[in-house]
Amino acid sequence: MTTDAAGAPPDTPPGKGLRSGSVGLLATVALGLASVAPAYSFAVTLGLVTLVVGDLAPAALLLGFVPILLTAFAFRALNREMPDCGTTFVWNTRVLGPAAGWLAGGWIPLVAIVFAMTALARVGAGALLGFAAPDAVADSSAAVAATAVLLIALTALVAYRGVRLAARVQYAMLGLQLVALLAFGVAALVREGGATPSPGFFDPLGFDGFGSLTEAVLLCLYIYWGWDALITFNEETADSGRTPGRAALISTVVLLVTYLFTAFAAISFAGTGSSGLGLGNAMVAGDVLTGLGPAVLGDALAKVVRLAIGVSAVGALLTSAAAAPRTALSMSAHGALPGAFARIHPRHRTPAFGTVFFGGAAAAVLVLLTVVSTDFLGDAIRCVGLLIALYYGVTGIACAWYFRHRLRGSVRDLLTRGVMPFLGGLMMLAAFARSAYDMFDPAYGSTSLGGVGGVFLLGVGSVLAGALVMTALRGRHTGFFRHGRTAVTRLTVTEN
Repeated sequence: MTTDAAGAPPDTPPGKGLRSGSVGLLATVALGLASVAPAYSFAVTLGLVTLVVGDLAPAALLLGFVPILLTAFAFRALNREMPDCGTTFVWNTRVLGPAAGWLAGGWIPLVAIVFAMTALARVGAGALLGFAAPDAVADSSAAVAATAVLLIALTALVAYRGVRLAARVQYAMLGLQLVALLAFGVAALVREGGATPSPGFFDPLGFDGFGSLTEAVLLCLYIYWGWDALITFNEETADSGRTPGRAALISTVVLLVTYLFTAFAAISFAGTGSSGLGLGNAMVAGDVLTGLGPAVLGDALAKVVRLAIGVSAVGALLTSAAAAPRTALSMSAHGALPGAFARIHPRHRTPAFGTVFFGGAAAAVLVLLTVVSTDFLGDAIRCVGLLIALYYGVTGIACAWYFRHRLRGSVRDLLTRGVMPFLGGLMMLAAFARSAYDMFDPAYGSTSLGGVGGVFLLGVGSVLAGALVMTALRGRHTGFFRHGRTAVTRLTVTEN
């Protein structure tokens, strides 16, 4: 293997203690799809996209998929070359050096996951309480927060028991989501009295201006984000060099088809007007599936769809609870984090300390932000898009740079290892720059401080906080930060 790194590559530890061959292609695809939370992501994003571009929302979903697909090729190529549960951390360290690898490939994805876990836990708790509890309980912020913390604890427990159990749980939860979305779409298309379907919904040239197009595409990044979590399980999959990459491409295409069909059906049924059931109505746009469910499916089945939204959030929460500890495990094994994160449970073969740590961190952030302000929590969720664009973009550029000397072998290599990842990276970094510019406005989001938007402060503040933590760790982890590798691989098995 050639080394095109800015610094020396991290030595890959000869096995980190995870159970290899635990899951195959189908289970890996399920983990990837579940981590996106299709029902929840669609429900809360389609309306927002419609408010920006009207009935061109399917076209925006299609265009928003382009940088995601290009980035998926980068992940596939890098995983084949360097299969490691640390994924972007390892890849960016090898190519761009320890500092970039630690910050852009390690810290930023982990912070994004923790913020996302708080959102997923609250959504899951709210939907499940709305399905099963009296209105007085479902409307109580204290009850929702307490249930959300309980969900974090339960999903962390399942993740603690192993990826094989997590995959089995995901089959049922993912099946409910996809069936609910399919049933909703079919019912919306055949229901009489709806708006008129039009192929113009998919017209990529129909947008009024670049600003609205960019805003809509940025929103679409969130609806697709999460599929890359499946690659963190690469050391536990059969054929770790190929299966995760294939699963990444399969999962993204399944998402695209599902979203386009359901969006087309929803707009065909309800239209984009600002009154009644129109998706331009802010009351409907906040949760399209819940808002349209009774009219499309009837009250009884609409409650099942609402349950699917909650299950969707819990499924993504479960995958996040399993993915974050594996990134930290790799960082620790390579000497970039304290050795506690490399502790492996002797029977379950999972990152024991890391699983408990990230579950506790997500619960603490949820409680803290809920106490401070629910608006503040909402802005923390919005800043996730900024973090996504940054680490996806850096990884796309890193892929093209790493393979730059091997692109002349074939046209396929040139496209899939060079041109496509590079273009995807540029698109993501452009999205990051545009997002940061928009988020600086104090009117962006729900909070502001000193004339600066709260979403910007949380997003950019997270990056700056990571730089400070990295600076503090440099003196204690000199093997990694000076050479990009650990002096001694530290892998320990817990005794409990």
